[in-house]
Amino acid sequence: MDFISLILCTLFVILIIPVIILTYHQYILRRKLKNIPQYGRFPFGVVFEVMKLTNYELVQWYLQRAVQFKEGIFIHWVTIFPFINLYKPELLEIIMTSTVNIEKGHPYQLLESWLGKGLLTSTGKQWFHDRKLIGPTFHFSILDQFAVVMYEKAKILIKCLEKEIAKNPGMAINIYPFINNAALDVICETAMGVNIHAQEDETKYTAVIHRVSKLVAKRLIEPWLWPDWLYNLISEGIEYKSMVNKLHKFTREIIHKKKIIRQSQNDSTKAENENDELDIGKLEKKAFLDLLLDQNEKDEIPLTDDELRAQVDTFMFEGHDTTAVAITWALFLLGNNLEHQNKVHEELKEVFKDSETPANIKELSQLKYLDRVIKEALRLFPSVPAITRKLSEDVKIGDYTFPKGITVVLAIATVHRNPEVWSDPLKFDPDRFLPENSKHRNPYAYIPFSAGPRNCIGQKFALLEEKMMLTAILRKWRVESVKELIEFEATLILRPTEKIFIHFTPKK
Repeated sequence: MDFISLILCTLFVILIIPVIILTYHQYILRRKLKNIPQYGRFPFGVVFEVMKLTNYELVQWYLQRAVQFKEGIFIHWVTIFPFINLYKPELLEIIMTSTVNIEKGHPYQLLESWLGKGLLTSTGKQWFHDRKLIGPTFHFSILDQFAVVMYEKAKILIKCLEKEIAKNPGMAINIYPFINNAALDVICETAMGVNIHAQEDETKYTAVIHRVSKLVAKRLIEPWLWPDWLYNLISEGIEYKSMVNKLHKFTREIIHKKKIIRQSQNDSTKAENENDELDIGKLEKKAFLDLLLDQNEKDEIPLTDDELRAQVDTFMFEGHDTTAVAITWALFLLGNNLEHQNKVHEELKEVFKDSETPANIKELSQLKYLDRVIKEALRLFPSVPAITRKLSEDVKIGDYTFPKGITVVLAIATVHRNPEVWSDPLKFDPDRFLPENSKHRNPYAYIPFSAGPRNCIGQKFALLEEKMMLTAILRKWRVESVKELIEFEATLILRPTEKIFIHFTPKK
């Protein structure tokens, strides 16, 4: 009997006591949150309700909550985990302006195996140090160099589109793959100084980065695969780890070769190219990595090679798909709103006349209507639909208190479409951003690049690339979308879940 009693006591300690502790903590947590509007019943929350939804239906489900909870705040529970959703400008401002609550919440930790502790995922002293270190690499004078690369890649994009149009005259083109490869070309050359020819031929690197992005997006909507130990056991997790190792190897090789070139202090010296797909070339045009190495040499606490790799991989991730989807959505919306597209063409005619010379930054700055088109496209389809914060301290908002350690969802796409904030929110209307229509608007009503201390450090880079690509396309063609509505998903990036077909009609 004594042995059996010992076994039972051991099982009680191992199984029952943790359940009691968890139940107690849940009781305390739910008491703290009881005054906040809630969605999802104990113990499973919204899990079973959302599991049966498609990615697009999930987005619509979330937007419907904004209509249901008009105060701009509600909690949804995923089993025992609460997520506080905010989607009114004045509520977002309180969290976003904080210099204390800067830690990213779920799902950013899922990216750490790929991006390490780069600027997107780091927090605390490391984030403040890295942000200060990296800031000068995005100085406006550097954008002039990047603009040259963007124009070169835009020319290649035009040739690729011409070739595709010639194959099937009069047929619509699925535009997203072309824009995606152009953006990848831009980011590889501006981030690492590497020409991978993504638009002309699918290299191993482009195939890997596309596959990793898809695996990440898929994992985000499968919460049972969030634990690393479980994900690493299944075939997708094993494939993901293999793909990430290849990306890390690629970046490490670039960093190593860049350092060899710098040490030689001879710009004409070329590092031995072990991979025929790489074309590092001379340091005539400095890439983000070159500029980062410049800053790193001056810093009192320089980054290690792994930390450099994390920053470059982060820039690659943040500057690729986000810009590609932004350009794609802008073309889709212009293709469905021809009266607004006509105004863009009139503006292009006024600025460029009959010239076919490359657009420069000064000319791009004159395209004020195109600016408003881009802003309105990013309002309707913000590249990053939501961001999260894990609170480092209790936060009081009105009558509500958010306890330390909880995850707050800053719902960018929801505030951008909130009818309490925007009149007729689903209408495409670039003139919302005329100065006279914007002057009384809360600045946190429109935050496609986040806001506050953790705003997107590369937003000027992204907007320049968008403008350069759209200008190159629209100087040559008028566009018309085949469909008025396209289904999309909102994981880390708001991307289309179906093909976006567009007709291209030459202007001349």
